[in-house]
Amino acid sequence: MTGPTLAPERASVLKKRIRIVVGITIAWNVIEAVIALIAGGLASSAALIGFGLDSIVEVLSAAAVAWQFASPEPEKRERLALKLIAVSFFALAAYVSVDAALSLFGLREPEHSPVGIALAALSLLVMPFLSWFERRTGRELGSASAIADSKQTLICAYLSAALLVGLLLNSLFGWAWADSVAALVIVGFAIREGLEAWRGDACCAVPMALLTGERDSAAGFDDGCDDGCCAPAAASAPASKPATKSP
Repeated sequence: MTGPTLAPERASVLKKRIRIVVGITIAWNVIEAVIALIAGGLASSAALIGFGLDSIVEVLSAAAVAWQFASPEPEKRERLALKLIAVSFFALAAYVSVDAALSLFGLREPEHSPVGIALAALSLLVMPFLSWFERRTGRELGSASAIADSKQTLICAYLSAALLVGLLLNSLFGWAWADSVAALVIVGFAIREGLEAWRGDACCAVPMALLTGERDSAAGFDDGCDDGCCAPAAASAPASKPATKSP
């Protein structure tokens, strides 16, 4: 929800940025999903197939945000968008858990996949930037759904790293189990973020201009947040303190 201290012109710019970044995210993940699913099927890789499904989930998550911000009043659609994003997290966790378990019990034997390794490395370069840009914009605008979607994108980056490690260990040392363990790493993250999205607990969903007392958020805006949640003291701190003279 856009805060009262955000100028209408600035809010319009931020909404446009979110539409652009989710559009790029959708296009990237469609391509990523197709490559990962084909390569994963050929290599019988649970991690690679799970990665492709994560890309599909990311498309659904980004599409929910795109649908929200297609409205002239996106704040009215935010609660439903958050629910859709939460469901996408849970769907990802469920499938990856089942598919990785099949490999761990020997029902699948992952093979070497140079395409998967290249795809994971490329995704590891792209996803963190998209996540950072959307998260920063969402924080300034005060959009919980944009922040939740940025977390979904960041989880895609985590899965890229886990996938890359698993595929390399399997290729270099023949550790087939590493593929499944890599696939399971993301499940805990997905469940946690899904629960947060369902409850609407997105970090810094309150526009930071409200916490810092800045009236002109267009100039040098700093979200002041790290990757965790905002410090509780920030919300209770006064916007400004009167200057005191030294004795």
